[in-house]
Amino acid sequence: MIKKGMRRQIVVHYILVVFLALLLVEGVFLLAIRTYYYDSVYNKITTHINVVEDFQKFQNTPYSMQELLEKFSLKTTELEILTLKGDMIISSTGFPPDRTITTSDVPEAAGGGIGRWVGRQAGTNESVMAVSKMLQLDGRDAYILRYLTSMEGINRELLNLSLLSVSIGGAVLAIVVLFSFGLANSIVKPLNNITAVSAQMAKGRFNTRIKGNYKYEIGDLASTLNYMAQEIVRSNQIKDDFISSISHELRTPLTSIKGWSETLVSGGYDPEETRLGMGIISKESDRLIGLVEEILDFSKLQQNEMKLSIGIVNLKVLLQETILNVWAKAEKKRIHLLLECDEGVYVKGDANRLKQVFMNLVDNAVKFSHEDSSIALTAQQYSASEVAILVRDSGIGISEAHLTRVRDRFFQVDALNGGTGLGLAISQQLVELHNGRLEMDSELGKGTQVTVILPLTEQPLGLESAAGVDKGDLV
Repeated sequence: MIKKGMRRQIVVHYILVVFLALLLVEGVFLLAIRTYYYDSVYNKITTHINVVEDFQKFQNTPYSMQELLEKFSLKTTELEILTLKGDMIISSTGFPPDRTITTSDVPEAAGGGIGRWVGRQAGTNESVMAVSKMLQLDGRDAYILRYLTSMEGINRELLNLSLLSVSIGGAVLAIVVLFSFGLANSIVKPLNNITAVSAQMAKGRFNTRIKGNYKYEIGDLASTLNYMAQEIVRSNQIKDDFISSISHELRTPLTSIKGWSETLVSGGYDPEETRLGMGIISKESDRLIGLVEEILDFSKLQQNEMKLSIGIVNLKVLLQETILNVWAKAEKKRIHLLLECDEGVYVKGDANRLKQVFMNLVDNAVKFSHEDSSIALTAQQYSASEVAILVRDSGIGISEAHLTRVRDRFFQVDALNGGTGLGLAISQQLVELHNGRLEMDSELGKGTQVTVILPLTEQPLGLESAAGVDKGDLV
């Protein structure tokens, strides 16, 4: 007995469907064969009766009853001549005509048609077929010509055909049973393997993989689970790298703050050294605040809790403010910042969040650019309803392998440059919140171009020259 499960369901349903199909086909086949055999006998007798009738019509002297029996009897068939009431007058068997035929073929023949009856003959219980038709003899009186033939031979043939058909059906069903077990195993065994590996993954063993060259949907399922495990491993690695990176990023400013705080508390330093220490403490505190704010922003974006203060933003003013904010950092590496933006270009959005996006992009460009190079910040028409802002540098560039992952959360091309690996991920999500797109093109050793595409909006009446006018809308 097959235990309950998918294997049993497949086998049982498959066998049931095939069995019902075989039953239907064999039933129709046997019925058609029986009908063919019986109709063949009936047609043969009917044709013979028509011949008798034609002979009667074209003979100058009609045949007598005895002549009919002698000339038109059929082998293995009894010819009877009856009255219209069914009383037997004469029979080719020579038995005394002392009985009345009451089968349904006699009334049909008396009514002018060809009567047909199949059943068991009284006394012998033999299966027979009777075909009867009314015929005029001696040119005057009407009688019923009745042929009676045994169907036992035909029934034996039909029985043999039935047994052969059932045997073939049984053989087909046996093959189907074997095939259904094979089919069920081809589905259930891979699923059992996938279930076992999934159970291992559920226990945290994400290095396990589903092995086997499975096809179709099961293959897709196995590939999906393997990919999921791979992504979990990668995500865990990224998380571990992020924890390690953020720990380092937090430790460095905290060490400086703690060191200078203890130094200043001890006293005995001149005003210049005290001013230097306080400057370092202030700088590292700002750095800590930036790290924490970046992590908080990412958390809000992940939980869909980021709220935007929507207003009409003057794009040129916004980009000018961005350049002013990063100018000091660029000046240290003697990097020239170039701005190309026409007047009267406006977008609808949160000015502070958009500035955060462009500051991050320009800051990255400065970080990975060579000294004495330049960074171009260009705003140009992208389509009738969109504007494209390009941040283009000629720095170290990004390899093709890293370019597909650089916008992933926690991913860093070069961990030695510091940071959390969240900047580009946050920037992309902020751009998408503004119904825009962020695209990147880069070639290793030649530089990078980041394109932010935003929908344009019309300048409202009375808008002053400012980066943004807060309308108080929250989304």
